[in-house]
Amino acid sequence: MLVCLAVMAALLSPPSEAFVSCDRIRNNLGSCLGFLRGGVITSPCCVGVRAVAASARTTADRRAACRCLVAAAQSMRGIIDLGNAARLPGKCGVNIPYKISPNTDCSRVG
Repeated sequence: MLVCLAVMAALLSPPSEAFVSCDRIRNNLGSCLGFLRGGVITSPCCVGVRAVAASARTTADRRAACRCLVAAAQSMRGIIDLGNAARLPGKCGVNIPYKISPNTDCSRVG
């Protein structure tokens, strides 16, 4: 009976979705635009970077965050310094498992 309840709970539970949204990432990283355009890194920027990294706890979350960051890098090519985009996590003391770049393959993020 216990096994049946566990199976039913698993079947009836909604599929897990990524907790990370592109809107949330944009809001968290808005203060980084100066650095991304060649300026200096700021404390509010690093607070946002840490918030994004902390919200990406699962593989699905990390992939969702990666896709948002890659899309942003692609759409802002020529507007931002892509080298600074790649250096952003490290400048804030945050380790993420991929490079922020228009060419990153987010399906490989674990």
